[in-house]
Amino acid sequence: MTKYGAIPTLAYKDAEGAIDFLTKALGFTAENVYHTETGQVMHAELSLGNAFVMLGTVDNTSDFGKMTRTPEEVGDFNTQSPYFIIEEIKDHYENAIANGANIVMPLVDHDYGGSGYSCKDPEGNIWNFGTYSPYP
Repeated sequence: MTKYGAIPTLAYKDAEGAIDFLTKALGFTAENVYHTETGQVMHAELSLGNAFVMLGTVDNTSDFGKMTRTPEEVGDFNTQSPYFIIEEIKDHYENAIANGANIVMPLVDHDYGGSGYSCKDPEGNIWNFGTYSPYP
């Protein structure tokens, strides 16, 4: 059977700043960062445990970029937000706060199991972290 996975992708006006925030505040590791000839982040791969996100600098002229907008461009709304399973959620939450994450939903225990929180990064993307896992 083929294994499947999902890798959320995001675009940032300041992709270098996003990488800095995501690594310091949210515990990601920058695995690969590729730059354009002008120094902008063309493509970056960040890991958190065995999960990944990809990001790059906003490019509203590319075929993909023409279909996407940043939260700032759509009234600070998000149409999707990634969720990451974190075992040490309290430590993760405290580190996010200590490193300037904008907590939009504080750490709480959920009726359906697990606990979690949500925060926004400096460009308004919502990130969700929790102990709940749908995996058996």
